[in-house]
Amino acid sequence: MNMALADAGRAMRARARMVERLRSQGVKDEKVLAAMMQVPRHQFVQEGLAYGAYDDTALPIGFQQTISQPFVVARMIEILRNGRELGRTLEVGAGCGYQAAVLSFVATEVYAVERIRPLLDRARENLRTLRRPNVRLKHADGNLGLPEAAPFDTIIVAAAAPTVPQALKDQLAPGGRLMIPVGTADQRLVLVERHGATFRESRLEAVRFVPLLTGTE
Repeated sequence: MNMALADAGRAMRARARMVERLRSQGVKDEKVLAAMMQVPRHQFVQEGLAYGAYDDTALPIGFQQTISQPFVVARMIEILRNGRELGRTLEVGAGCGYQAAVLSFVATEVYAVERIRPLLDRARENLRTLRRPNVRLKHADGNLGLPEAAPFDTIIVAAAAPTVPQALKDQLAPGGRLMIPVGTADQRLVLVERHGATFRESRLEAVRFVPLLTGTE
């Protein structure tokens, strides 16, 4: 455990303050807030950054990647839920495993893909301590989704693409929802909802994510 937040009580209080801040920022879904409370974010960041684990900020996790700020994680999941269960969920860009951990408390099954092998190994180690049986990790190019496990009720992407990858849309189940940051200099969250063969896209708030790259390493 990170020494900067080794005291469980102190970490719990910091997490409780984070959840109250999320509530004050407009996150209303109590199931999402409960999931955010369950996951010890300080265990997913580097030891030297653990002191800021519960601040509302993105933090570097190496390989030019970041762990998303808590508000963005909670907001994206809340929009995806919006009166429905997440069901079978694909996360593109597992990173250090934090968002997959949060998703595991609100989704039936979580399939998380990561293109950078050392990050995937770190996510696997981080998640092992939480013993979440409904999370599966795979080293793969997220642009291609995970066809062998499709279709998905929910897809959430933790990196920005120039456009919504067609492979991800194709892997949405009927009635499914996809959340992805879209854009380069000007990024927006885009919600894609599938109705039969029709896809409806809604542009939401401005965000800032690392780019969604192709291939694996």
